Amino acid sequence: MKSSNLSIFSNDLSQEALDHYLHKNIVACDTETRGLMIPRDRLCLIQLCDDENNVSVVRFSSKDDFMGNKQPNLVKLLSDPKVTKLFHYARFDVAVLKQYLKVDVEPVFCTKIASKLVRTYSDRHSLKDLTQELLGITLDKSNQTSDWANDDLTPAQIEYAANDVKVLIPIFTKITKMLDREGLSLIATELCKALKIVCATDLLGYHSILEH
Repeated sequence: MKSSNLSIFSNDLSQEALDHYLHKNIVACDTETRGLMIPRDRLCLIQLCDDENNVSVVRFSSKDDFMGNKQPNLVKLLSDPKVTKLFHYARFDVAVLKQYLKVDVEPVFCTKIASKLVRTYSDRHSLKDLTQELLGITLDKSNQTSDWANDDLTPAQIEYAANDVKVLIPIFTKITKMLDREGLSLIATELCKALKIVCATDLLGYHSILEH
């Protein structure tokens, strides 16, 4: 899936891009980090996509980028109550964005939560699995563990980052119909609302607080 409407920004969205996304009801979001330990492995990229496949990639070059509220446009979009932010495995991304941009991302919808609720016939809930089943598209995940902090991202890395957000709104359209069909839409919404406190406890190190 090539992206013909791709913009790359350094450190923050442009005002024009912000104004564009603020007129949307839903914006797909994803992040790339240096690893999976949030306090150690900094945020490197945020990817955004709307229902017209307008993709924006915002790059961060170092931890210094997160000092002094240098991302006002991103923060405004991510916290705008009229724009739903769509993620796959929002638990990680929302925590990352709280750690580095100091923003409470809301409202949020998570396609992985939706998948676990409604696709009980499967134990496979990755973005690649959903994209294959619901859209008939095979995602190339070969760049998933590449160096996202590199000063010179390869075309393949940029394409990977764009493709991961381009599939989210089509998946959302399909999986919300399944939730409606099974009467699970309300519980999906409430679970997504609970992500804020779940991410807060994750960042404090309480990863299993609800277990026995």
